[in-house]
Amino acid sequence: MSFLNSLPLCIILLFSINTFAQSNLKSEAPLAPDYNNLDLWASHPAKVDSADAVPTQSDLINLQEFVDVDVFFIHPTTLMKKSKKNWNASLKNHKLNKKTDKTTIKYQASIFNESCKVYAPRYRQAHYRSYKTITKDNKNPKVKKAFETAYADVKAAFQYYLDNYNDGRPIIIASHSQGTTHSMKLLKEFFDGKPLQELLVTAYVVGMPIQADMYTDLKPCENASETGCINSWCTYEWNGKPKYEDYYKGAIATNPINWTIDGTYASCEDSKGMVIRPFKKVKPKLMDAQSKTEDGIIWVHKPDIPGKILMMSKNYHIGDFNLFYQDVRENVALRIEKYFQNINVAHGSE
Repeated sequence: MSFLNSLPLCIILLFSINTFAQSNLKSEAPLAPDYNNLDLWASHPAKVDSADAVPTQSDLINLQEFVDVDVFFIHPTTLMKKSKKNWNASLKNHKLNKKTDKTTIKYQASIFNESCKVYAPRYRQAHYRSYKTITKDNKNPKVKKAFETAYADVKAAFQYYLDNYNDGRPIIIASHSQGTTHSMKLLKEFFDGKPLQELLVTAYVVGMPIQADMYTDLKPCENASETGCINSWCTYEWNGKPKYEDYYKGAIATNPINWTIDGTYASCEDSKGMVIRPFKKVKPKLMDAQSKTEDGIIWVHKPDIPGKILMMSKNYHIGDFNLFYQDVRENVALRIEKYFQNINVAHGSE
């Protein structure tokens, strides 16, 4: 089994999808969601869903019932097939919803289920081709509308979460790929210099370059236990370069093994473990990482796994979370512990 076949199908398809005529895409967006309906949440603490999963041959535990922190997770693009003619996904597309649940929700959102209640909304995501188009013509009004529609849903879901579920609980924002396109705006609109920033434990907004200076008060995390800050990375094989290098310059490049941004190398000995298909085992000590701060990315060496010879692309976007599954999982717990310690100190208690 190759490495690419070992990772979530929704992300694999990001690199295998065929082109199709942009003229086939319809500009009319599907109906907007009502987030009072639990079916419009890919993950929600009030229902059984794929974010409850843990690798079957591990000792990891889903503890959402007992935790005091929430994660708001925004999933990546799963709308990729030629047959999808709209610029935005329909939330009534049950086949697409099932694919989302079995891939990104199971393999990414589940990272947080030991330390957080997981909220992950379905949203009228922009079609994958929106990204292909925007790199050529970022003034295309249909593309602009597609992303605006998608973000409108994410924003509405988050506001519904705040109004109905949060009840003053600390929050983690997490996202990948298109999800990060939207979480960048969400962090700016709801947290940066706003009262809600006090509830932000941290952010893991991954797979899209986030400029380190785009926020007024929110800053990149500089170590493993800092809170109220942003972690972000885009993963490339050693000596790899992004296709659009200038797009990444100045971006936050968090090392998701040692949690530094200063270029300090983390060896495989420090890696807590990846989780790839099948969803069975946590495999430690296979990944290294180093932040390439001047390029706005991180570099890793090809992991020693079956099928590695078939790993031809130097862009490891498909594994931004999965290659560091346990590293992120344990870091979430550490930052939450530190967050509550800081709260106790501020309130004069031990």
